[in-house]
Amino acid sequence: MHPTGSDRPQAAAAPAEPPQPWHALCRLADLVDGGEAVPFDVRYRGQTCRAFAIRYRGRVYAYLNRCSHVAMEMDWMPNRFFDVTGQFLVCGSHGALFEPHTGRCVGGPGRGPLVAIAVCERDGVVFWQSQYELQPVEF
Repeated sequence: MHPTGSDRPQAAAAPAEPPQPWHALCRLADLVDGGEAVPFDVRYRGQTCRAFAIRYRGRVYAYLNRCSHVAMEMDWMPNRFFDVTGQFLVCGSHGALFEPHTGRCVGGPGRGPLVAIAVCERDGVVFWQSQYELQPVEF
């Protein structure tokens, strides 16, 4: 009899993925609700890309600076993503609108959500987290 009390061998548990590292991005005070974004560079699927962090309704969110309609940077002026109402992120090239808190496209020619980047706030600092296809740029 197998040690589990069954005649069938048990499958080995898959090894846990190692935790992905967190990277300091900016001071929390650098992000103003509905204001300018803080840009940063990442490696996404092997390419160097711009990303940005914003504050919306008191929380920090980060996304690749890449519209889901056409892979172009979205800011309509450097580090400016919010529309005039401060309620949506707008692509400066084609006018697609995205929810700041989800990245979901809610208007215009977007083809799905923005690529979200995990962020957290700790001790007055904003950090972003690496993911399988999203890594820091190494110089």
